[in-house]
Amino acid sequence: MGNLARFGVSLDEDLLEPFDELCKRKSYPNRSEAIRDLIRKALVEERWSNDPSGAGTLTLVYDHHKNDLARRLMNIQHDDHDLIVTTLHVHLDHYNCLEVLVLKGEPVRLRALANKLISCRGVKHGTFTATTTGQDLA
Repeated sequence: MGNLARFGVSLDEDLLEPFDELCKRKSYPNRSEAIRDLIRKALVEERWSNDPSGAGTLTLVYDHHKNDLARRLMNIQHDDHDLIVTTLHVHLDHYNCLEVLVLKGEPVRLRALANKLISCRGVKHGTFTATTTGQDLA
């Protein structure tokens, strides 16, 4: 950790109270740690698209019985197999599946693959979360 710098933050009480509640729910020991975490998240989001290599997770929920969806999702994944590190497939119930893909590669391609899979007709919910190795984050 580098030198510690202190700075003041002024917040309206209407914003501070819910922030303090959020800190408690997420088990932050203090406001400073929560703010550091928020800053790191913003920096990762800002830098991610410009990095030569990125990583992320894609979570999909879908009914595998719908419109040959499982086959279509698999074909899309095979087209970009070099971006997929691993997948996890869970049967939530008789119809619904949860699939998690761990992705690594060029950020523009990762985002494009995620968007293509999420937008497939029949996918009920999809979320892509970009991340970094954190090498340059304190």
